Amino acid sequence: MKFKKFIVVLMAALVLVGCSSKGEENKKLVVYSPNSEGIMNAVIPLFEEKYKIKVEPISAGTGELVKRIQAEKDNPYGDVLFGGTYTQYMSNLDLFQEYVSKENDNVVEEYRNTNGKVTYTVLDGSMLIVNKELTDGIEINSYADLLKPELKGKIATADPANSSSAFAQLTNILLAMSPDKDYMNDEAWTYVENLIKQWDGKIQSGSSAVYKSVVDGEMWVGLTYEDPVAKLVKDGAKNIEIVYPKEGSVFLPAGTGIIKGAKNVDNAKLFVDFLLSEEVQNIFGTQLTNRPVRIGAQTGDHMQKYDTLPLIFEDMEYVYKNKTQIVERYTQLFAGLQ
Repeated sequence: MKFKKFIVVLMAALVLVGCSSKGEENKKLVVYSPNSEGIMNAVIPLFEEKYKIKVEPISAGTGELVKRIQAEKDNPYGDVLFGGTYTQYMSNLDLFQEYVSKENDNVVEEYRNTNGKVTYTVLDGSMLIVNKELTDGIEINSYADLLKPELKGKIATADPANSSSAFAQLTNILLAMSPDKDYMNDEAWTYVENLIKQWDGKIQSGSSAVYKSVVDGEMWVGLTYEDPVAKLVKDGAKNIEIVYPKEGSVFLPAGTGIIKGAKNVDNAKLFVDFLLSEEVQNIFGTQLTNRPVRIGAQTGDHMQKYDTLPLIFEDMEYVYKNKTQIVERYTQLFAGLQ
């Protein structure tokens, strides 16, 4: 009798241990991310507190993380890739499983999840950074204004063949300066030719060198992107301003995807919904300098309101498929002008 009682107690204990282990497993989420420390610190602790789910963040460059997901595809360790450009997702859609967030209809229409796998969470746009002191008296509101003679040799840019932000500027310019919105339009490429002449052979070493050179007064205007310049403005830089060219700015999305075969898939879906929630999207736009994708999300004074921006929308699939052709045409044009 005592032996039977012992067996019953032992089995009950094993069931409790099993339930406990399963409960712990269900309260976990592994997030791979190339995002900045600022974004991670704003999002991850809030998610953990709200849902009582322990997040294990693993940070690295997007390319490195994609390679890791590829290597682990038969036994994934990560559950979610949080961050990375749309091109990196389009190149690797087979690594992600289908999930359309319940918040998808609250996203700006052009950036909704249409392929079933990639959820866009923030936007970053091409724009100009202008040193107000050095350009005093020179009107700079457009790409056309960059061809003014007094700006020759004073325009900072990175190399579109090697810099993702500079390539985004190039495709933005081609779209903006083409009457028929054709990336191969000769009129748009004539503008690019004239703009290259304005650079006077000066190419910055990378994306960050562009806006830094304008802040430091080395250059007067920079072809850059919104996030770092909005941060400069938010942090109190007084000698610069953001100019969204009146011909139109392109905003490109950063994405999130649930890794195919994820062990904590329900928590991953919860995380994706959380990123698109009003609460988190407002944090992106007010506390940080990442432009939210949610309709009506708040932005701080360091960002111009989305519905007042001069916007044009890139054909992301076309650019993705024809990037090599665009870069080659630019490279040949640049080399011929030196």
